[in-house]
Amino acid sequence: MNDRMALSLLAEVMGWPEDDQRIATDEYAWLRMMSAVKYDGYSYFRAGVRFLETLATWLKQFDAADRQAAYDFIKRRLVYISLAEMQCLVETFVPEVVTPHLRRTVASRLGIKAYEVWAHKKGADEFKRSMRKTLFVGMSDGSRIDMLRRANAGRISTEQVIPMMNVDREKWLDLSKNLREAPGMSPSEKFDCVYLIDDFTASGTTFIRRNEKGEWKGKLKKFNDLIRSARVDLNEDFPIAADYELHIHHYISSDQAQLALVERLELAKAEWSEWTCSVYTATESLLLPDSLPLTRALDGPMLDLGDKYYDHEIFKRAERHCREAGQTDMKLGYANCALPVVLEHNTPNNSIPLLWAETAGKGGAHKMRPLFQRRDRHGSLQ
Repeated sequence: MNDRMALSLLAEVMGWPEDDQRIATDEYAWLRMMSAVKYDGYSYFRAGVRFLETLATWLKQFDAADRQAAYDFIKRRLVYISLAEMQCLVETFVPEVVTPHLRRTVASRLGIKAYEVWAHKKGADEFKRSMRKTLFVGMSDGSRIDMLRRANAGRISTEQVIPMMNVDREKWLDLSKNLREAPGMSPSEKFDCVYLIDDFTASGTTFIRRNEKGEWKGKLKKFNDLIRSARVDLNEDFPIAADYELHIHHYISSDQAQLALVERLELAKAEWSEWTCSVYTATESLLLPDSLPLTRALDGPMLDLGDKYYDHEIFKRAERHCREAGQTDMKLGYANCALPVVLEHNTPNNSIPLLWAETAGKGGAHKMRPLFQRRDRHGSLQ
């Protein structure tokens, strides 16, 4: 379907008069621009059925009186992170997060100012060593390790990057061997700095949480257990130092997740019997403002639609995880984050379900239709 046909369909769904000049100049122009610049790039749109066609279908599921509120929400509140914007966050990670930290570390070690590190050969050489002794670990597909490698060719080596957290014994030994054989390294060299990288966190629960039984779960627990097991298995051949620094980095973080991560990390450090690192930090390239989640005062009409067109089936699909987060429904998304966020490669389930949920409408419930169809971590469409 071409743009003209799609816009005509939208006008019919919205009840816009065809001869209204304001619609033609304002709404059509905005829709064409945003489709071309951002929304058509969403990963799960199919050829011939892009944003405009999907928007018309999505709006049509609502009663005619409710469609303007839904349209206004998309126009004024939706936050869409495009591929170009995500690439920018990936490209700035090393120069704006890793480099300043390593420069301060080297300066402290040498007893000089951070801005003096690259002024002398000794400082420059020590910085280069510190960069090579930094290990980067991707926590999911969203960590964009391929993008990270290309953006930092010449800065970091492929032998200091782990694309996913499933590391076997052979891989640990290869990391150790390549580090010790790198220029300027000693035969007993180890990584003393580790970055765990992921794309987005809205609640922090995927990274670290307690379940209903009080047990610690999440990616950090898995990584900590992985380190403990490999240390026992490999002894001196294990490539990560006993007192390594752990840096947890998300390209995008909500304000809620940032606060939750800090709190849970403190609790975990105090409670875990074998906490594997010496110090830790939690950073992000983009921190979403605390004003971003939908509120009744500012977004009442859209929240009303969320109540009216909600199908409890989406809660039942993830009931165990939802109850761990203290939820009894999913009207505001996972962990009640109430976000209006869409990432170009997927839509977080922390965003309001009207954006991403798809249900059959059994038992008289509303049949939910997504604007940005979501794929869960196991690859299933939701």
